[in-house]
Amino acid sequence: MTIAENLFENLRLELRRGCLTLAVLAQLRQERYGYTLRKALAERGLEIDESTLYPLLRRLEAQGLLASEWREEEKRNKRFYRLSSDGEQIFDQLLKEWQAINTSINSIL
Repeated sequence: MTIAENLFENLRLELRRGCLTLAVLAQLRQERYGYTLRKALAERGLEIDESTLYPLLRRLEAQGLLASEWREEEKRNKRFYRLSSDGEQIFDQLLKEWQAINTSINSIL
């Protein structure tokens, strides 16, 4: 990998990180478990690896933005996630911030 390719990949991942957080929070306005969350994101063009998703979910829950519970479904235990009340407030604030940034970037580009 060339220096330019490496630099691009690092910048791409940095840009993607914040977008993934916003996308996950948006999807978790409705309760989901990991697989259905990954599927919903992928159906909208945002692929996310399990090795990225589950640490992100744990971090968001530790920050108080998500609530989760284990339940049995289809004879398997699954962990269901949803936004907490703090998560709903933070999501609304982040969404407004993202929309303002997006508007600015679009006018700059």
